[in-house]
Amino acid sequence: MSIQWFPGHMHKARKEMAKVLPEIDVILEVLDARIPWSSENPMLAEIAKQKPVLRVLTKSDLADPATTEEWLEFLASDEQRDALAISTQEPNKYKEIPARLKALEPATQSVRLKSRVAMVVGIPNVGKSTLINKLTGKVVAKTGNEPAITKRQQLIVLNDSWNLRDTPGVLWPKVENPASGFRLAATGAVRDTAMDSAEVASHLLDHLCVTYGDALRARYGSDLPIQDSVETLETIGRKRGCLGAGALVDFDRAGRLLLQEFRDGLLGGITLETPTMRLNEIRETEERLAKATAKKEARKERKAQERAANRARKNAAKR
Repeated sequence: MSIQWFPGHMHKARKEMAKVLPEIDVILEVLDARIPWSSENPMLAEIAKQKPVLRVLTKSDLADPATTEEWLEFLASDEQRDALAISTQEPNKYKEIPARLKALEPATQSVRLKSRVAMVVGIPNVGKSTLINKLTGKVVAKTGNEPAITKRQQLIVLNDSWNLRDTPGVLWPKVENPASGFRLAATGAVRDTAMDSAEVASHLLDHLCVTYGDALRARYGSDLPIQDSVETLETIGRKRGCLGAGALVDFDRAGRLLLQEFRDGLLGGITLETPTMRLNEIRETEERLAKATAKKEARKERKAQERAANRARKNAAKR
């Protein structure tokens, strides 16, 4: 799935993040607990280099608790990496963040500021602004249930020891793993107008029918078919009255309904990927890209050989 949504302010934000990195002591990377891998911005690895990272999994109340525990163990990989799951339903969890930052802080002080600085980064609509407001105990960052609310960086005082540098939600120009693209769309990381709701809902059902079939039937009826995602979506649409001309199911309406109920947590705690899936999909993506690169190089070589052969024929004709 190719996401065609990379506004100009995101490109600007990436450049500004790279510019201020020398002042940053710790990266506070905010991830969606339902898609911890797909919500991890690969551009950050390029620009953050060896900075310590605290990964905070937001919306954990919407995720599968058992899978969240798997992710926390996977993400806290070494002494420069830590991970914590939070949700607005458990406000005390936010109080752990300053201590987690302190445990990761490097030995040197920030270049320009007396207080240490944690850069808060994450994709759109992942909950960065809500996290900052909870940490500071006041509304200092604008929030909203849609992507691209924060448009520019701002420096926020957390306490006597720490400042937070809030950054806009940043996507990357090209999602190489198609499954990640669909997951980003399903969780609302991109505007709904940038995707086909029925297609995204069908892809979501590919996972739900296999892993969370009981949750689907608890929500939409015990007779819900879960062998085929298109049939499942059609049945949900018919049950919920998403009908168009000729009493045919309007798949777009049905898709939007399913996506909204998933995002609202009405299907229960659901996680769309596991650490094992991450490793498998990375391997598959690398193999696919390697094959594509090999084919491209082979085409270039064939064209070069054709040009050389044409030149040889022209030269022979002249002689």
